Amino acid sequence: MTEQSREVARKEGAVQRAPARLLSPFEEMERMFESIFPRGWLRPARWDWPEWSELAAPFGGRAPKVDVVERDEEILVKAELPGVDKKDLDVSVTDNTLTIKATTREESEKEEGEYHRREIVTGSFARSILLPAEVDGNKARATFRDGLLELSIPKVAKARRRRIEVS
Repeated sequence: MTEQSREVARKEGAVQRAPARLLSPFEEMERMFESIFPRGWLRPARWDWPEWSELAAPFGGRAPKVDVVERDEEILVKAELPGVDKKDLDVSVTDNTLTIKATTREESEKEEGEYHRREIVTGSFARSILLPAEVDGNKARATFRDGLLELSIPKVAKARRRRIEVS
């Protein structure tokens, strides 16, 4: 713009504007959606849906914690299985592999006036653990109390640990 045209624009009261910034295709699409659907338009309909934390499986997609302790004569395995009933637990030993399978089921019901909600949440897992030595699965002993599984699996005689002196 020349000096003379600026002077004319000032006298006529014209306002000079900065060039408009072009929007990216994504920004343009977002602007169009916001002109049709205001922000948070879906939020009011969500209040009656259960929270995600309520729907998560009891194990939350993770296998429970398992400790394996090797002793001279046996291998001790402890597994934390919260919410599991003894009847829903399956433990097996094949060669030197221990497999623990479990399922859980939790039902909740809520009634308030005309509002009635019933949720059934189920979860399951299977975990195989390679044991550090050959074991005799026929002589294994297991106890399950308060969500804690304890297994005592005797080693096969030839697989017993031996101490080696280092010189």
